[in-house]
Order: sequence, then C-alpha cells, then structure tokens
Amino acid sequence: MAGEGVRLSGWALVLGASSGFGEATSLALARAGLHVFGVHLDRKATLPNVERIVGEIRALGREAHFFNVNAADPEKRAEVAGQMQKTLEARGEPGTLRVLLHSLAFGTLKLYIADPLKDAVTQAQMDMTLDVMAHSLVYWTQEVVGRGLMGRGGRIYAMTSSGGARVLPHYGPVSAAKAALESHIRQLAAELMPRGITANSIRAGVTDTPALQKIPGHDEIKFQAHRRNPGGRLTTPEDVARAIVVLSHPDTYWITGNVIGVDGGEDIVG
Repeated sequence: MAGEGVRLSGWALVLGASSGFGEATSLALARAGLHVFGVHLDRKATLPNVERIVGEIRALGREAHFFNVNAADPEKRAEVAGQMQKTLEARGEPGTLRVLLHSLAFGTLKLYIADPLKDAVTQAQMDMTLDVMAHSLVYWTQEVVGRGLMGRGGRIYAMTSSGGARVLPHYGPVSAAKAALESHIRQLAAELMPRGITANSIRAGVTDTPALQKIPGHDEIKFQAHRRNPGGRLTTPEDVARAIVVLSHPDTYWITGNVIGVDGGEDIVG
C-alpha cells in the first residue's frame, strides 16, 4: 500500500483532489498519517466519487475537509484558506500544513494557428489556462505561507509533464502552463528555502487520467509511451502518490527546486 514505511503527521492540501494524481495522493498521504484538505471542482454527476474519497480518508482515521470550488477564484481561495486556518487553530494545530500538492488540470487544448483562424486559441483561453495550471500555485502558496499554515518542514509539489518541453498537437497552451509552473517552482524554492520549505515539480510519465483522455490523439500518446517505457507499462497515479509520500519525509529537506521524474525511465528513452 502507498505510504507503508513512511509515517507523517499534520495536514495536506491537495488542489485537484477528486481524480487522477490528486485523488491517489490524497489517499496515500492519509495512509501515511496526514489529514487532508481537498479542493476540487465537480458537478453533481461526479460528486459520489468525491464522497467515496472522503469516506476512504476518514476510514483511515484521518480528517477530510473537501471544498467544491474553483481553485483559481481569488475570493474562493481566500475563503478556503480562512476555513483551513480556523480548523487548524480550533484543533490547536497552527502551522501544521506539511504538504501542498498542485494538481489542477483545467485548460484549453487548441491550436495557436488554425484554419479558419477563428478556431485558434484566444487570449482569454490562454490566460485562463496559464492562470489555473500555473499561476494559481503562486497564489495558493502565498496564502498558506502568509497565514502561517505552512512552516519549517513544509513540502510543495506541482504536477508537470514532459509536454512542458515538447510539442504536441493542440497542447500549446498547456505546454506553456507547464513550463511556467516549473519556473514558478524554481522561484518558490529559492524564496522559501530560508523558511525551511521545499518546492519541487513532479514530472509523471504518461498516465491514463481524465486529463489525458481530453487530449486529442491520447490513444496514440499512450501507445507510444507504453512502447518505449523500460518498465513495460504506463505510469499510474499510485506510482506518483507513493513517490510524493516518500519525498515528504523530513529527511528530504535538502531536495528543492527540481523537476523530479516519476516515470519508470520513460523520459530517457527517445
């Protein structure tokens, strides 16, 4: 099971907690000992899955407080951070947020140059993609650090992909967001190191998540990744979740500012 052998204490905040990497990591961190704040955006049809995740976390004896809001909305962000602060203070546990995972996958998959050109990505779509999938990491970090929710021993992770440095059809806006996300992580790592907080990007291999299934040509992407991966299979959300649990151990305090591949060697094979 994910988290075996590593025991953690405190709380985690998972942005994008209701599916894919966010779901798997929420459960893995709970198994390792953390209570979980989850932020997600789900319609009525997918809320039963959220309820299942919350139930599994609580069945492990952990607290689970999930918020169904737009994580990129400034007012909602402040509202959730305020609720987190009240929860920690009421429990006599201020400053015990140990992990922040940014796993928001909501963006535009459009060509920069299309025929007709009106079908190309717009400024509003580009701005939204960068804001949700990259810039929101900075704003959430400002909230949790500024409010004193996260202090020494904190770990910040952002989910990136090899697509941040490669060209895929229709992936331009998301590729730009991933590149910006990695840049934000480097800057945060430098600024937060004096506070004893680390920040790293997690570059997962191709993983069959709901986000991947929205990319045009995703079946071919999966086929090629499976073909070239030395491990003989695709990466799973659980592979990534286990890595994040291990990287959250107190002894990893000197690992910061990196892009850490969790892909079975997929990225090193041409």
